[in-house]
Amino acid sequence: MPTGLSVHIGLNQVDPVAYDGWSGELNACEQDATDMARLADAAGFEVTDPLLSGAATAEAVTSALETAAGRLAEGDILFLTYSGHGGQVPDLNHDETGDRLDETWVLYDRQLVDDELFALFGKFAKSVRIWMLSDSCHSGTVAQQLPELLSAGELGRRFATEDPREVGRRLRAMPQPVQSAVYARDRDLYDRIQNTRTAKDLAKIDASVLHISGCQDNQTSADGTVNGLFTGTLLEVWRGGAFVGSYRALHREIVKRMPPDQTPHLFLAGAPRPAFARQRPFTI
Repeated sequence: MPTGLSVHIGLNQVDPVAYDGWSGELNACEQDATDMARLADAAGFEVTDPLLSGAATAEAVTSALETAAGRLAEGDILFLTYSGHGGQVPDLNHDETGDRLDETWVLYDRQLVDDELFALFGKFAKSVRIWMLSDSCHSGTVAQQLPELLSAGELGRRFATEDPREVGRRLRAMPQPVQSAVYARDRDLYDRIQNTRTAKDLAKIDASVLHISGCQDNQTSADGTVNGLFTGTLLEVWRGGAFVGSYRALHREIVKRMPPDQTPHLFLAGAPRPAFARQRPFTI
């Protein structure tokens, strides 16, 4: 029987020292990670202790994924979730064909660049399945623009406030001024991360990766009082296991219930495995 491992990451805050005085406070990310771990356990996955806020360092996340890569073999599955702020750094190794920006997970002590994540995926054996959920924003600039794009009434309905400053606190995106300041200060680190990973190297992933993100790259993901909007909607659709359908069907049902300015995205990476997306979610 295949083995299923799960790793869950949730940050309600980050280290202000690492982020130019910004603490990145959120409400529901730790609960997202805890709820995903509980769901994974019910589905039969072997669950590691969730990495929450101060425990969710770049070293801890890297170690957890390397451990999983060392244990999983052909036919096994990793369920990986991240809930927290999203950020961006300039793309130096030209693996991004669109906006020329690499997306990041904003971990407690530094950002984890998507190049690092995909390099870690490259350590997994052939035909391992990796299912990843990321409830975070992919663009800090949109966080500044959103109060201007939505009417006061829409802001009130979605965020229970019309104050743009409060709206900014309820989006899972590192503010653009913070991104700029952090990159300017730690540029050598982030440039070195990318310069040691070429686009050709990042394409060498023998595992099959299925990723459902909380929004499109040019959108933001909303926080919440209990769960993030995306995570809460997923749990609502899943209905404690009563949902019947594939990964693609799960994605479609989530999208139907989300507001037009936050559209979850599904994409496949690594070794082609079309049957993966047709499987029932949480199936080991």
